[in-house]
Amino acid sequence: MKVLALDTSNQTLTVAVMSDDQVLATTTVTTTKKHGAHLLPIIQDLMQVANLKPADLDRVVVADGPGSYTGLRIGVTTAKTLADTLNIELVGVSSLATIAANIISETQLVAVLFDGRNDNVFAGVYRIKNGMPVSVIEDQHIPFEKLLPQIKALNEPVVVLGDLDAFTERLKTALEADFIHYPIELSLPSAAELGRLGQRRTPVSDVKDFVPRYLRLTKAEADWQKQHPEEDSSDYVEKV
Repeated sequence: MKVLALDTSNQTLTVAVMSDDQVLATTTVTTTKKHGAHLLPIIQDLMQVANLKPADLDRVVVADGPGSYTGLRIGVTTAKTLADTLNIELVGVSSLATIAANIISETQLVAVLFDGRNDNVFAGVYRIKNGMPVSVIEDQHIPFEKLLPQIKALNEPVVVLGDLDAFTERLKTALEADFIHYPIELSLPSAAELGRLGQRRTPVSDVKDFVPRYLRLTKAEADWQKQHPEEDSSDYVEKV
């Protein structure tokens, strides 16, 4: 299976072209947030390095969230456009699970945190089974102080990855000996791991209906919901 995998969900941009589990070409950029300007040229360069044409691809795998609104829209829109234009399969994979897949040990849990601002986090907790992250605590957007007791209640050693600068000391205090901190490199997404995960997932049934998993409302949606508390938040899209 020839696969294009891409993750633009956060500051790091990572893309890989794969043949089954073999990485034919990959690149990861950590120094820019201008994903919209860089993504397509990177894809074109990697396809050339891999000696593949777009028509050779069988599947597109994209990190579908949570993460940056803008980054997610760029990645998902690009993946949908390619899948629709080339008439190939599309698979979405959690941005958090993608990072959890950097851990191969099955002897501890893996928690991945993204900074959600105002002391909130996007977070998921996983157990690695047969090389695949299996969800233990579902991906969520939650105040950090409410996440801590959820993790502590698992009563197991936990590798914690992601945006940890604002949270490391509190994690150490709360989890004590169960807290395991790995090198920062393992907190970066890998398109190769994303592609590996995506080859083992079921493709979406309708490419056009595929949307990012934001896990929280945009500011406009939140403001609208405050003004229309009696209506379902999904009505926002229909009314605007």
